[in-house]
Amino acid sequence: MRYIVMHKVDATMEAGGPPNQDIITNMGALVQSSLKSGVFLNGAGLHRSARRVRLKCTAGECSVTKGPYDGSNELVASMTMVSAKSLDDAVAHAKTLASSLGDVEIEVGPVVEPWDLGLMPKPAAAPERFLLLCKATAADEAGGTAAKHAAAVQKLAASFSDNAAVLAAESLGPSARGARLSPPGQGKRVWVDGPFTESKELIAGFSLLNLPSKAEALAWADRYAAILGDNEVDVREVNEP
Repeated sequence: MRYIVMHKVDATMEAGGPPNQDIITNMGALVQSSLKSGVFLNGAGLHRSARRVRLKCTAGECSVTKGPYDGSNELVASMTMVSAKSLDDAVAHAKTLASSLGDVEIEVGPVVEPWDLGLMPKPAAAPERFLLLCKATAADEAGGTAAKHAAAVQKLAASFSDNAAVLAAESLGPSARGARLSPPGQGKRVWVDGPFTESKELIAGFSLLNLPSKAEALAWADRYAAILGDNEVDVREVNEP
C-alpha cells in the first residue's frame, strides 16, 4: 500500500530560516536508505506561507489570498505537483483544477529545491515546481471522490502548453483511515487515529511511501518525526489508481 507522511510548519520555517544541518543530514540519510529499499517513492518540502497563495472557489468564482497566513482548513484531499514558469502561472493552473472540482479551496506553494538548502548550485534554466494542495470537503471525507480528482488532473494536464507539466498527482483516503502525531504537550507524544474534524497546522512537506501496512508507515513516520523535532505529523492512505 502507499501512504503519505505530511509534516507541519513550525516557527522557524515560517520565519524563513533554513533547517539546521543535523536535520538536513539525518533526513537525507533516511530518504536515501528508504529509496534503496523501495520504501520512499517521492517527496517535497514547501516554502513558508509568505510565498504561497490560497484560492477559495465557490460557484465558479475564485478569490485569491496571498500569504503569509495562519492555518484554517488544512486537511488535504489531494495534491498535484506541477512545473510552471511562475507562481502566477501555477495559480492559473490551480484555477483550471478548481473548475473541475467545484467548490474547493486550493493552496499553491513553491517547492523547496536542493539549491534552496545550499546542497548544490542552481542549474541554468531550472524548472519551477509548485504543489497544489486541494483541501478536503465533506464529500472527500465520506470517500468516493478519488475518480473526480483524477479526472480534474487529466483536464489540467490537457490544458498545458510547452512550459508546464504535471509531475505527480495523488488523492488521499479519508482521514478516518489516517493517524496524527501531535506536538508534545505533557509527557510522551502519541499517535491519534482519525477522523480529524480539522487540521489548522500548515503543511510543510510530504513523503510518499510504499509499505505493506499502516503500522509500518507509522514506524517510518516516527523516525521522520524524531529528526524534525516537535512538528505535528499526519499519516494518510493514498488512493490507488
